[in-house]
Formats: sequence, structure tokens, C-alpha cells
Amino acid sequence: MDDDFYYVDKTLMVKELLDNKTKVFLITRPRRFGKTLGLSTIQTFFEDERDLNGNKIDNLHYFSGKKIMDAGETYISHAGKYPVIRLSLKAAKQSDFETAYANLVKEIAKEYRRHRYVTDADVLIDKEKELYCEMQDQEAGYAQYTTALEFLSDCLERYHGKKAIVLIDEYDVPLENAWFKGFYDKMIDFI
Repeated sequence: MDDDFYYVDKTLMVKELLDNKTKVFLITRPRRFGKTLGLSTIQTFFEDERDLNGNKIDNLHYFSGKKIMDAGETYISHAGKYPVIRLSLKAAKQSDFETAYANLVKEIAKEYRRHRYVTDADVLIDKEKELYCEMQDQEAGYAQYTTALEFLSDCLERYHGKKAIVLIDEYDVPLENAWFKGFYDKMIDFI
């Protein structure tokens, strides 16, 4: 405790994920329980983060003195090794499908821009680079955005040589909102 503040070290969540070896891991907790912070921890630990020029960013220093660093080399060896896609769906809490869809496209485009270094490498053919640019510039069509995460994941896997970790925060917001606002069928089709 320092000045009446507490720090709860949740970095062993990384160990739990690696020990479970599941393809899908759903974290359900009450509101304000740290789910978003947990996703940030997972992202920062696992991500082979790059700047816009493709230069690697080392984030391991954030974990100095944390419990995960005492878990052993088996776990630490995964630090900074994977491409990560992180998407929050809370922006889709809108009064109609068109606005909710536009906000989801905006969030998807931000994640494409964050990884735009892949377009500078020779891992994509010209048509794929063109589609990638359309996605990041919010100029692609509905059909392309329905498979946006799959396409981005594929691009990142080819660049990094490893499958991407996909983190989705507030996954329930667009569906719950669409149910109450009367456009659930449209949203479920898109999601």
C-alpha cells in the first residue's frame, strides 16, 4: 500500500492462459472488475508490437518485478512473440444499425492502421495491399468488413510467421444494444 492505493498483480493471468492451451478463453467478471485492464496486460505481454516502420517495440520492462517474471522461462519465452489484434466493440452502442456499423468499421480501421507496417513487407500481393488500405481508410464494403478480422489475422500471420491472438473487449455491447433498439437481426448477421 502506498498513499492509500493498492496494486493487484494480475500478471499470472498470462500463465493461466498458457497452461489452459485453449483456442478460446472467455473472461466474464462483474462490471468494473478489471477485464479491460486484463486484456491490456495480455496484449502487452504477448504482442510482438511494431512501430509504424515495422521496428520491434520491447514491452517486457513493464513486467519487471511482477509475478509472471517469477513463473519461469517457459512463460517468459512467450513475451513479445505474437501479433495481437485488439478490438473494443463498445462504440457500437448506437440507436440504429447504420451508426453502430459505422462505429464498428471505425474501430476495425484503427486496428488496421496500427498494423499497417505489414503493407511495407513482401507478404501481401498487390490486391491484398489494396484491400488492406481500403480497410484502414474505411473505404471497403460491407462484405469485406464481415471478414475483416480474419483477413487482418491472415496478414499478420504471414508477416510474423505466427498466428495472431485476437482480443475482443465489450463483445456483448453491440448485440445487447441491437436487441433493445430493434435491429438485432442485422447486427447478428454482421457480427
